[in-house]
Amino acid sequence: MPEHLSERKPKISASRKLMLKSLMVAKAKEELEHEIHEKEREKHKYLAERAPSLNPSHMSVAQLQDLCRQLHDKIDLVDEERYDIEAKVLLNTREIQDLSIKVLDLRGKFKRPALRRVRVSADAILRSLLGSKHKVSMDLRANLKSVKKEDSEKKRPVEDSDWRKNVEAMSGMEGRKKMFDAAKGSAQ
Repeated sequence: MPEHLSERKPKISASRKLMLKSLMVAKAKEELEHEIHEKEREKHKYLAERAPSLNPSHMSVAQLQDLCRQLHDKIDLVDEERYDIEAKVLLNTREIQDLSIKVLDLRGKFKRPALRRVRVSADAILRSLLGSKHKVSMDLRANLKSVKKEDSEKKRPVEDSDWRKNVEAMSGMEGRKKMFDAAKGSAQ
């Protein structure tokens, strides 16, 4: 490693860094408070435009009924808009999910769910698939062929001969010994 890189000094001292950080935090706090006050002002302004203050004590019954009808109409309009917006949002979220699945398919990376091993018998599977139509129990072991040990032992002839007599023939050494002897004879 070169020497000029190992002895590099920071351009700003630690106390200067700390002071700058504290100034940045103070400025961010001030901006946040200003933003909160601005939102409150906008909210009050919007409410003053949309919902003027009411004084029902100076209104007649007919005026109150008319006011209620107007409020109900406005509520209905707002509910329709809300429903339309919710439908659009739901449609967009479904479309986003479909597109993200397509992207994953194109990448070749699949998110596999964690599967649990469940022990289910063949009868339970047929019952779940066929419902009440399934009456016959399916015993899979009944169709298996039974094998007797005596049959397999009779097929193999039992040799009572001594194994030491034919060691070379059993291990295949006789052929190798001949090849070794032939190579030895040609070398001399």
